[in-house]
Amino acid sequence: MKFKIIHETKYTFNSEVYLEPHQLRLKPKGTSFCNLESFDIEIFPKPIGIKEQFDPENNVINFAWFDKGTTSLDIRSTSVITLSEYNPFSFIIYPSEYLNVPFEYSDDLKSTLYASLEKAYINQLLIDYVNKTLEKSNNTMDFIANLTKQIHQDFQLSYRHEGSPFEPNKTFELKNGSCRDLAWMQIHLLRNFGIAARFVSGYYYIEMEYPSYELHAWVEVYIPGTGWIGFDPSHGMVTGNTHISLASSSDFNQAMTITGSVRGSASSELTNYLYILKF
Repeated sequence: MKFKIIHETKYTFNSEVYLEPHQLRLKPKGTSFCNLESFDIEIFPKPIGIKEQFDPENNVINFAWFDKGTTSLDIRSTSVITLSEYNPFSFIIYPSEYLNVPFEYSDDLKSTLYASLEKAYINQLLIDYVNKTLEKSNNTMDFIANLTKQIHQDFQLSYRHEGSPFEPNKTFELKNGSCRDLAWMQIHLLRNFGIAARFVSGYYYIEMEYPSYELHAWVEVYIPGTGWIGFDPSHGMVTGNTHISLASSSDFNQAMTITGSVRGSASSELTNYLYILKF
């Protein structure tokens, strides 16, 4: 399957501002099933410099800096990718002590995975919620898959274009959230049960009669033998070859597609356009 992805983000300011340097995480990651054939990024106003680099978690960043005032910032990326067949269940969990929950990572892995094990406070209601899922099966993969499906069943998916993910307790109380709210909640449910989890931003392709796409977020979990494997609580599924990753991080802030600031007192309006074209 071959796709063209056009992603445009536009900020409009009600008075002139000065753009500080911006970090853009818009280049799809090449994987065993995703071949990036081409990538182009256009920015208006044109930056005086742009450099492709890797952040500390190996995400590709286009780092752009500017020298003029402006009343708008328009960022348009165009990617052409080819997706091949992919079996997300082609693995074995090894060593065997990771087959069932609870388990404890080796000291070396604890050090490497430290940031993805850092817990946020969750209340007893959330702990009880996870324990009910754990009672069904303590097999590691069954437990994580069951929790992903349960969140999909119990929470209403909504669309919120701006803002950080809600804290896990708030999402649980609302029983409603955006994809990033549900992902951030599941990450901390897993971390509180000793499982390393991180936040992923990217695209999810599904065939629709009237296509309408949004930036998507999901979860990746690290289990020895599987490596990092994706789970999508918004859709209750293990991720496959139509989940196209842009960035992954232990901290959602470091997986945002666009980060940067402006100098000035203007208010802003954000518009996003995402087109995924199969050909």
